[in-house]
Amino acid sequence: MGEFDLIAHYFKRPVRRAALGVGDDCALLQPKADTQLAISSDMLVLGRHFLADVDPRTLGHKALAVNLSDLAACGAKPLAFTLALSLPHVDEAWLAAFSQGLLALADAHGCELIGGDTTAGPLNICITVFGEVPVTRGQSQALLRSGAQAGDDLYVSGTLGDARLALDALLGKLKLPDDLLARARTRLETPTPRVALGLALRGVASSAIDISDGLLGDLGHVLQSSGVGATVMADIATELIAARAYLTGATGQFGINLSNEQWRTLALAGGDDYELLFTAPPALQGAVAAAAQASQTPVTRIGQIHATPGLQLLDRHGQTLENHYASFDHFA
Repeated sequence: MGEFDLIAHYFKRPVRRAALGVGDDCALLQPKADTQLAISSDMLVLGRHFLADVDPRTLGHKALAVNLSDLAACGAKPLAFTLALSLPHVDEAWLAAFSQGLLALADAHGCELIGGDTTAGPLNICITVFGEVPVTRGQSQALLRSGAQAGDDLYVSGTLGDARLALDALLGKLKLPDDLLARARTRLETPTPRVALGLALRGVASSAIDISDGLLGDLGHVLQSSGVGATVMADIATELIAARAYLTGATGQFGINLSNEQWRTLALAGGDDYELLFTAPPALQGAVAAAAQASQTPVTRIGQIHATPGLQLLDRHGQTLENHYASFDHFA
């Protein structure tokens, strides 16, 4: 199978929203009046972002999910995406499963594939995604990292740490029961992009970011962009690890006894959660709850923004914890 046959068979589809899709030198998008395009790119590299034995169907899902998560953090509605795919060889069974996982998530969010590139080389997946953000009376409704204000509440969606727990188990650093590993691995390999929550938070959240490299590391980007500091209730964040309740309820049964420090590391610096971390004024707590309900996404208040730059961590007793939690950095 040649390059163009591969594209036509697995990735070419009729476009519905774009003006022109796969097949020409460029795709054409026609933004609606009074909208901005939100654009983001992410690359997944074998051995760096995923393991060699990953199910290609889940890999297709994650490749798009991490980009949709960026749109969610911006409060953007998904529109279209491009795919650049480097393959060591043509494996039709792999391509069939990969494209199914990719396009199923695309269809679920109304985000159509409009172009890209394929080449021979080490397995590498690069997606660029396009979304729409309304502009109202000349003001963009995009959620940014730079809008956090002193006094704002700090929230996180969903759960934390389970993806990192699965990765540690897959790397042989700890052993999990098979059923728990399967659930945690789902969080690692098929994350849920919080697009609906991001849309519901427009006009409510003062800032937002998605958690890809670890909660504290990504929070640091918000604090730096906004010129503020924050207090984080570390043990409340740690309670958001879904696997912790499972293991705590079966103490000794599986021979797993992680320390509080290990749990905190999973929640605060684990990465690959693809949840939304956002801020909102206390007066809008009701609106945050309504956004959570409308998007069917749980959110938890984990701290507060303050004017003095810096990050303070508190335990469940209100005692200060040392912040030595390093988030993921490709070149560190």
